[in-house]
Amino acid sequence: MSRPISHLYAVILAGGSGTRFWPLSRELYPKQLLKVIGNRTLIQETVHRVRPIIPVERTLVVTGAAHVDSIRMQMDGPAGVRKDNILTEPVARNTAAAIGWAAAAVRRKDPDGVMLVTPADHIIPDAAKYLGAIALAARVAQDGRLVTFGITPTRPETGYGYIKVEGRRPLAGRGALKALAVARFVEKPDLKTATQYLRAGGYYWNSGIFVWRADAILREIEASLPRLARGLKRLEQALGTQEETRALERFYKEAESISIDHGVMQRSKRAAVIPAPFRWSDVGNWSSLNEVAKTDRAGNVRIGRIVDIGSRDSILYGENRLVATIGLKDMVVVDTADATLVCPKDRAQEVKQIVERLRLEKAPEHLIHKTVHRPWGSYTVLEEGPRYKVKRVTVNPGGRLSLQHHHRRSEHWVVTAGTARVTCGDRVFDLRVNESTGIPQGTAHRLENPGTVPLDIIEVQSGDYVGEDDIVRLADDYGRTEKR
Repeated sequence: MSRPISHLYAVILAGGSGTRFWPLSRELYPKQLLKVIGNRTLIQETVHRVRPIIPVERTLVVTGAAHVDSIRMQMDGPAGVRKDNILTEPVARNTAAAIGWAAAAVRRKDPDGVMLVTPADHIIPDAAKYLGAIALAARVAQDGRLVTFGITPTRPETGYGYIKVEGRRPLAGRGALKALAVARFVEKPDLKTATQYLRAGGYYWNSGIFVWRADAILREIEASLPRLARGLKRLEQALGTQEETRALERFYKEAESISIDHGVMQRSKRAAVIPAPFRWSDVGNWSSLNEVAKTDRAGNVRIGRIVDIGSRDSILYGENRLVATIGLKDMVVVDTADATLVCPKDRAQEVKQIVERLRLEKAPEHLIHKTVHRPWGSYTVLEEGPRYKVKRVTVNPGGRLSLQHHHRRSEHWVVTAGTARVTCGDRVFDLRVNESTGIPQGTAHRLENPGTVPLDIIEVQSGDYVGEDDIVRLADDYGRTEKR
């Protein structure tokens, strides 16, 4: 049975943009927030996976401002990551800046801190083997090594970077596990080069999961990225003071945008790799689900309400509706409430081109789902036009929205289930099923559920602009009082 490892911290990178797993993922609802396999979302699974060796109070999450509310929702309850351990980047600056900030935060908490750095959206079914590999990596990292996990290639993959090992003599070992010195990191190759790597042996896929001492990675950043290091020193000095917010904004304004792989790992002489004994997938696109999901006898991955006749080796995903398929081979079919994807598995990487086209056309399907989850519940857009929008709003028992007003729209609420407590200007009153009220433009208002069952209302917005950013929050239980 695994036990907590002293001084070991988890740093979970949750800044994904949600393009390659469309239409299930969206720009404001990226892959790490999805329940792809099982009952937990990918980020919840990432936290849960390391819980036996890393207490939740030593778990940090780095995410962007656009996703922080959703991440906080995901980290409530069983995940349990504290709000002050969720580090919110003002702007995206790639992984070197994010990891540098997290390293400074860990070193401030614990000068001997060791960091497990992992993306929030990977699937690793073999948790026990994963924890054993982390334990060896933490031991190797004590010598100042920058440790990563290499995945044994099963095909000439062009979507991953590669790691070339330096000989076969291990730096350290634990049973069948071994840590090897890294000769070099290799960029994503073309098909011919990837095929040569596979035949030659001694190459591993770069998993993007790292273990190192916080002080060691900060030294390596100073050696390879001196400009970023100078900003990190100023930021670290401000952590825990009244100047922290200002220092963070300055750091991200000035930080160069570069990945930790390109900026540090490819230049380091201290890199080590542990060939991973566990199954792993970054679920980079729909076709990669085959690597970790259960398949039927015909090789199909079937998730949701699927009725199939004669299909083989296909990905069949239904979110809500029944999906019926006949005679498909090597295909991807993904159905959601507002969009459906159909493509050959070998072209699943091109989904990001669909997302880019939707973005250029300013279509909402690239940005959000029809149903959007919030800390207090959710809302579903039922219909919208140039000067109106109709929503179904669900408020959890005891939940309440922010006290807010709108510059450019009015709203009308009709209760369809439960009891609504309404604040409208100076008035506070309750509405029950089939009762309604209007919220004039510019009037401060709030909706809350004082009952023990979910509250459902139909909200009709009207005005010359009905976008979600026309919200001025005056008070909020979730710390969202800035204008959005």
